[in-house]
Amino acid sequence: MDYSLDAAVEPCMLQDCSLLFYCDRQSQGQLLGRGLERNANKTEASGLSGSDQTPVLRINQLDALELDSALEQLLWTQFSQCFQNCRPGLLTPAEPELRALLQLLVWRFTLYSNSTTVGQSLLSLRYHNLLSSVTRYRPLSRRQKWGLALLNVGARWFQERSHSLLLCLGLSAGGSVSEHDVSLITQGLRKCFNLVSSIAHIASLINFFVFLKKGQHPLLAERIVGAQAVFSKPNVVRDETYQYMNRELLWHGFSEFLIFLLPLINTRQLKAIVSSFVFGDVRTDTQAAPEGQGLLKECGLCGEWPTMPHMVGCRHVFCYYCIKSHSIAEPYLTCPKCGAQASQPEPLRIQVEMK
Repeated sequence: MDYSLDAAVEPCMLQDCSLLFYCDRQSQGQLLGRGLERNANKTEASGLSGSDQTPVLRINQLDALELDSALEQLLWTQFSQCFQNCRPGLLTPAEPELRALLQLLVWRFTLYSNSTTVGQSLLSLRYHNLLSSVTRYRPLSRRQKWGLALLNVGARWFQERSHSLLLCLGLSAGGSVSEHDVSLITQGLRKCFNLVSSIAHIASLINFFVFLKKGQHPLLAERIVGAQAVFSKPNVVRDETYQYMNRELLWHGFSEFLIFLLPLINTRQLKAIVSSFVFGDVRTDTQAAPEGQGLLKECGLCGEWPTMPHMVGCRHVFCYYCIKSHSIAEPYLTCPKCGAQASQPEPLRIQVEMK
């Protein structure tokens, strides 16, 4: 009787267990799906608004400006080399316009297309539109891009061409206005240009101080148009391994050791020792005779005609100032020609036979 009851209850228990197991699997699947959805939402939010969470360092923004300036100079150098075989000064009259044209070409294919400059793209940066009400990343509008081009390229061209524009204005107004009035107008415009230029420089200086404090907008043009540098890749992982860092530290320490050691090496003495060891000092009388005649005509240090000739114990002659300065700098001075230990410099004495 008991066995039959157990046999009847066992299928029910198995069905209940399988039902519970199925329900647990469904709940786990739902929880896993919700977790993946939350992670995806977080990843999307970090990709869109991660630039707001991770501020750009000041040094990165300044490095981007330096890279842009270096690129402009490199382009102008390459462009001017194309005309190096032409008449000198051919590009000088139109140099401001040509520089502005090159800058506009770079601006067209970098900032206008991707809202980032060349220097910013190398450092994983880009411009963000601060005027938009959306918190996530928004590229610059066309008006902002044209504003940056006008304030950067146009202002620089106008500053370089201000003097020429004033001269052209004076020449064009010469037919209808007297020379005195033209000079007054030119002076007034020049004062206005100088005042505007001074105000712009002062504003740029104040903007740079604000940038050093807050870390945003290193250029006044960026603050005016509402463009801010943000990271294009929020969570950038450094690829440098420990082996690379150890190698850099090793070479850095080795270079510092060489910088410390090389000034302590007496290269002249080392050269004299090596030459005496390789070639030797044994010469015949026929070889020493013509050489001895030329020893008095050349300083062993500077190679010129010896001024106030002195000797240091060997057969070579030196200028007084040459050997004295070297003896003060090197207490254990040796002759740079033969490697002999040098004694105190003494004036050269020559015996002349009168016939």
